[in-house]
Amino acid sequence: MKKYFNSDLIKIILSVLLVILSFLFKDNIKILLLVISYIIISYEMYIDSIKDIFKGEIFNENFLMIIATLGAFYIGSTLESVLVILLFQIGEYLSDLAVNKSKESITSLMSLKINKISIDLNGEVKEISPEKISINDIIIIKNGERIPVDGVIVEGETHLDTSSLTGESLPRSAKVKDKVLSGYINRDNLIKVKATTTYKNSTTQRIIEMIEKSEDKKSNYETFIRRFSKVYTPIVVVLAILITLIPTILGYDLNEWLYRSLVFIVTSCPCALVISVPLGYFCGIGRASKEGIVVKGARELESLREIDYLMLDKTGTITEGVFEVTKVDTKMSKDEFLKMVASAEKHSNHPIGKAIKEKYNKELFDVTNYKEIPGKGISCKINNKDILVGNNKLLEDNNIKFIPSEDIGTIIYLAEGKDYKGYLVISDKIKETSKDISTLKEVINKEIIVLSGDNNNIVEDVSKKIGIKKFFGELLPLDKVEKVKEYKKDGKVLFVGDGINDAPVIKTSDVGISVGGIGSDATIEASDAVLMSEDINKVGDAIKISRLTGRKVTTAIIFALTVKFIVLLLAVLGISTILLAVFADVGVTLLVILYVLTIFYSKI
Repeated sequence: MKKYFNSDLIKIILSVLLVILSFLFKDNIKILLLVISYIIISYEMYIDSIKDIFKGEIFNENFLMIIATLGAFYIGSTLESVLVILLFQIGEYLSDLAVNKSKESITSLMSLKINKISIDLNGEVKEISPEKISINDIIIIKNGERIPVDGVIVEGETHLDTSSLTGESLPRSAKVKDKVLSGYINRDNLIKVKATTTYKNSTTQRIIEMIEKSEDKKSNYETFIRRFSKVYTPIVVVLAILITLIPTILGYDLNEWLYRSLVFIVTSCPCALVISVPLGYFCGIGRASKEGIVVKGARELESLREIDYLMLDKTGTITEGVFEVTKVDTKMSKDEFLKMVASAEKHSNHPIGKAIKEKYNKELFDVTNYKEIPGKGISCKINNKDILVGNNKLLEDNNIKFIPSEDIGTIIYLAEGKDYKGYLVISDKIKETSKDISTLKEVINKEIIVLSGDNNNIVEDVSKKIGIKKFFGELLPLDKVEKVKEYKKDGKVLFVGDGINDAPVIKTSDVGISVGGIGSDATIEASDAVLMSEDINKVGDAIKISRLTGRKVTTAIIFALTVKFIVLLLAVLGISTILLAVFADVGVTLLVILYVLTIFYSKI
């Protein structure tokens, strides 16, 4: 409550009390009370207006209000003059509350400030501030505590609340070796996390930085409204002067036409447009954050409205980017087969070798004469027998008879001496969230396309499994860039990738989105938005939020301009009053603000 009970509210209350008190008196005392009320509520506006004049920014809403109220004083409409400025300031105060609410909705998602954390220093627990965390520090996270930096769990199992980053309400299970991001909340058991970033470079701090910068990035609407206001305001002043001068020269009553021009000025204040448009986009960015989508700015949010082609990277975006053994075909026992292949891969650091060792994960045979054959596989001795583990080329080079597998994936064959023993298939698992992409199909105007550097057969298999008809495999990063350029000639292209390797193509596309959290500085710089979860369907939500924001902002502009045009016309005809003019300005502004705030709650 304290933040709302500020000096602006105190001035409003004092001014209102003096206006009410003035009704108890007549003549000079009444006017004196109204003048004091006017001074209390408007003196800062005069100061701001004078400062703007020295900056060369003469024609703005402050200038228009001052002219209107001084004119009202001149023609003897003292009460109306005070009411105009008082209602304007009440409207500004309520507008600020609305803006603050929209900011709070974002910052509440990012309310990740942690004062103290506990670290394990060789068995000794010490409390330090998060800013002092170094990479490889072991951080102790108790039940209910928030993780301060990105890291890897080195001890304990728990469930994590990831909602502040991903927008997902269900807790996520986490165990040793699992990666965690700053901002996650530990909901169960004590865990220890090895820091992989400093506090400054943690995910949450990067998000906060992106949101702070987003306020400086104007949409096309905002840029237009700012330019429009600079031209529009002086035109209004000139028209108001002509509305007074021309009839007066022709012999009509000066006060009557001056009053009409004052109504004209108050009505024409562009507050509703100047406030509602940036607020609308800020609400859109906030809504996206609530859904686990960090958008860089208003311009980027606006650019998501109409997407013709959606291009998806495969590995790490559609698939998990983690290899696993999905099939074993052998006449030996599967356990013995896996033990032999895993033993041969014992010294390998290749992802395929790691996947095989993880699949077996038991005691291995001793291996001698180990030799890696680039691009083909491994030769070694196990139990004094020659062993070959690798692809078809390795077996062909050694004249071993076998039937090539037609399975989709990476095929690893095993031969003992000259005897073929079987094969296993290594595949990159499709994410559960990628198996149903109906949300994406709803929002893309033309086509969804998969771009990958992987084997064509694998890319085709993955694409068909998730219902995508067009795909391109065996592409180098520059090949992906060329594909994007090709399709950009026919429409707007959105590319979705999973990080550093996709930075060039993300940058080339009309809109680029990174999936699965914030990675390197290069990725952040290239991307227009970041999905904090690994669910590519969130891209569809981002597009829907962009369209929702666009509709709300457009409706707000049309409503504001329509009301103003009608009241301006009534002002010239002498039908409108200055209080109706205040409604056309302050009232419309408030209505428009309340309307765009519904972006937070509307169904997408």
